[in-house]
Amino acid sequence: MRFREVDEGGCRIWLGAIESRCGRGYTAAVVVEHHRPDGRRCELLRDEDIACGYRWDTADAALAYALARGREAVRRHGAGADRRAAA
Repeated sequence: MRFREVDEGGCRIWLGAIESRCGRGYTAAVVVEHHRPDGRRCELLRDEDIACGYRWDTADAALAYALARGREAVRRHGAGADRRAAA
């Protein structure tokens, strides 16, 4: 198992690469949490079996895919906040 944390755009992204139970390779997991200015936290995304359990050849590849999914959630959240502020 390999884990990593990344801060991006007011959010914390947790990434995981877990040895597959169904053979060689690694599955990926991601959790994205937004940290609000008032100190509260809001979970934006939790996917503990990314791509329906697809197996990447390496832990680094699984982590890279999970990071891309996490960053996508952060971007979507930011775009939604921009639309809400403009309304």
